[in-house]
Amino acid sequence: MLYWLLYEQLYPHFTPFRIFGYVTFRTLAASLTALLMTVLLGPWFIRRLRSMQIGQHIREEGPESHQKKAGTPTMGGLLILFSIVVPTLLFTNLWNPYVWVALFGLCGYGAIGFIDDYAKVKKARNLGLTARQKMGLQVLMMMILGVWLLLLHTKGLYNTAMNVPFIKSYKPNLLIESLLHNPLTYPLAFGGFFIFLLFVIVGASNAVNLTDGLDGLAAGLMIIAGGAVTVLCYVSGHAQFARYLELSRLPGAGELTVFCASLTGASLGFLWYNAHPAEVFMGDVGSLALGGSLGVVAVLLKQEILLLFIGGVYVIELMSVVIQVISFKTRGKRVFLMAPLHHHFEKMGWDETKVVVRFWIAGLVMALFALTTLKLR
Repeated sequence: MLYWLLYEQLYPHFTPFRIFGYVTFRTLAASLTALLMTVLLGPWFIRRLRSMQIGQHIREEGPESHQKKAGTPTMGGLLILFSIVVPTLLFTNLWNPYVWVALFGLCGYGAIGFIDDYAKVKKARNLGLTARQKMGLQVLMMMILGVWLLLLHTKGLYNTAMNVPFIKSYKPNLLIESLLHNPLTYPLAFGGFFIFLLFVIVGASNAVNLTDGLDGLAAGLMIIAGGAVTVLCYVSGHAQFARYLELSRLPGAGELTVFCASLTGASLGFLWYNAHPAEVFMGDVGSLALGGSLGVVAVLLKQEILLLFIGGVYVIELMSVVIQVISFKTRGKRVFLMAPLHHHFEKMGWDETKVVVRFWIAGLVMALFALTTLKLR
């Protein structure tokens, strides 16, 4: 809105407003706005959650040290979403279609998380939607996003060929266009594309959701991942950087830089209240939304593989649950003392804060490694 008003409308009459035409300025302004909104609105929002008795219910089979957290306000993700959406609308070029795809992914997965959180509060138990219901809604949202991306592809606004780390010339196309000439082969042509989206978007959403089990863990890792993706958005939308790094350039991706900066700033502000001992939890409304939007941005930038490194700790947490479930169902034995992985280290005697900080360090190392691969190609 401010971009349209101050730059597109008033800049010809008042030249200092030219600054709003620079992505770098709007990125900084959006991140600071998101940060300040979260920090300033946090106390009021937490009081509202307490007055509405929206508290966290702790699983009985979880670590004993977590039982004292029962009753801590949850659904703090609503504050995160608000603090992302408002700066994005204020500082981006709203004619850019990628911004709306990212916002739709954020709000759509946030809505699924809200339904799940609301069901938990209503039942006064740590059981919301069933696994089948939750997954079904996530897949439905992914399908809608996939169709939207294909529509952009038909208009030449989206490229289905993705970047591969370390290999410049190899850019596999997820859409088998040679099969689009015959309607009978449409399922094969689009099948690989949607299956890949399932792993990236739904996988990212659930990975962040499973990681959100310790005070500040998911939020801190999101600051790291969001910052790395912000850099990716900038270089992917910058003609010279994209050409130099031989990336699949996405014209207009600079506006996604503003969105990702808002996500990073809001996560940083939320960490102020979510650090141990947490005053508020983000809940599924926050974790599903943040993870889903991270996956959507990676798909838009064609950096789906690099997301595995940027969100490396999230991926490891998700895989620990998958391994635990498969092992228990096939062998009747557990690989970890408890899954997700952060609970395993708690069971080993690590203090909660130590687990969180060490996971942050691991996440930072992985994110930095991911950025170095842009040149090591």
